[in-house]
Amino acid sequence: MEDIFLVGPKHSGKTSAGKALAALCSGRFIDLDGLIAERTGESPRSLYTEGPAVFRNAEAAALAALIGSETLDARIIAAGGGLIDNPDAIALLENTKTATPVYLDVSVDTAWERINGEAGGELPPFLKTENPRETHRALHERRAAAYRKFARLTIEAERKSPEEIAGEILERLKHLN
Repeated sequence: MEDIFLVGPKHSGKTSAGKALAALCSGRFIDLDGLIAERTGESPRSLYTEGPAVFRNAEAAALAALIGSETLDARIIAAGGGLIDNPDAIALLENTKTATPVYLDVSVDTAWERINGEAGGELPPFLKTENPRETHRALHERRAAAYRKFARLTIEAERKSPEEIAGEILERLKHLN
């Protein structure tokens, strides 16, 4: 089985759906942000505050190491919400024959509600602007268009459980190849 890369906005359900998908196909779930933290000793948020380029370089390096590692297990990888803004990471995925990007699509309002609810008053660094909601809307819309072009599958994940998303991914992958 190819590696499945779950992509999409922050809080679109990549981690929970990824874990459910790994359980369904006896695969191994990997959180790319967790791998970045493991490799650098810093959280993605901390790296991003050092500068977006610092984080994007660490993200591409972690992805390159992951893609270069041999495994017999099916791997389900949850990428960070801004992966599409990292040309080096996208190039790695586009040049990898064993990676299937799957875009989890949620509305801008749902993503905002989840981010804002999780933030507890502390928004992620990329939303610390004069108008965070407008910044989020513009980012979400631009990235959504790019993810739709990039991904081999788009899954509407708006009101579905992680298990429903995982089942739909498996079913649609059967008809993809």
